Amino acid sequence: MKVDHIFIATKNKGKVREFELFFQKKGIEVKSLLDLEEDIDVLEDGQTFEENAVKKAEVIGKRIGSPVLADDSGLEVDALEGRPGIYSARFAGPEKSDEKNNEKLLQELKGLPAEKRTARFVCVLAVYVPGGNTSTYRGTCEGIIAEEPRGSNGFGYDPLFYLPSLDKTMAELDKSEKNELSHRANALKVLEEKGDF
Repeated sequence: MKVDHIFIATKNKGKVREFELFFQKKGIEVKSLLDLEEDIDVLEDGQTFEENAVKKAEVIGKRIGSPVLADDSGLEVDALEGRPGIYSARFAGPEKSDEKNNEKLLQELKGLPAEKRTARFVCVLAVYVPGGNTSTYRGTCEGIIAEEPRGSNGFGYDPLFYLPSLDKTMAELDKSEKNELSHRANALKVLEEKGDF
C-alpha cells in the first residue's frame, strides 16, 4: 500500500501521537479528525471490534476521500465470558466513566482468585484506502484483573490491568514501556509484519 498521508479516526491526541511515531518512520504524514472542519460521528453498532473499526474507517474515508486508520479496542475478561468487550467504554452506563467502569468490574469479579481473573486488552486496526480493500490487524495484551487500582499513568482499565511478568499494572508503566507491549502496539506490529505499509 503506497500512501503519503493517513487520517487517524480519533480526536484523542495521545492516540494520534502513538500513530505518528509509527508512521513518521515510514515517511507517512499523519492527520486526525482534529484536522477536519467537518465533525463526522460514526455510530459503532457492530458486534465485533473488527466490524466497528471497519465501519469507522470506511464511513470517514469515503466521506473525506482519503486513507483512514480507525481502531476499536476494549477489555475481554474470561470470567465474564468476554465482557465488557466492545462495550468497554460504556460498561457502567452511557456516560463513559473510567472510574465507574472500574468499580463495576471489581464488583463483578469480587471474591474470585487471581487465576480466574485472566483478561486481555484487544485492539483492532482497520485501514481504508480509496479504491482498495479495507484491511484489519488485531493485537492483544494478556493480563490479570487486580483486586484494587494501582498507578496513575494511562486511562480506562489500565490501573486494574496487572501484568505478572512485570509485576506492574498498565497504569504503572511509563509511556515507552506501554508503547512496547500494549494491545495497540501489538496491532501495529501485525500491520508492520504484513508489510502493508
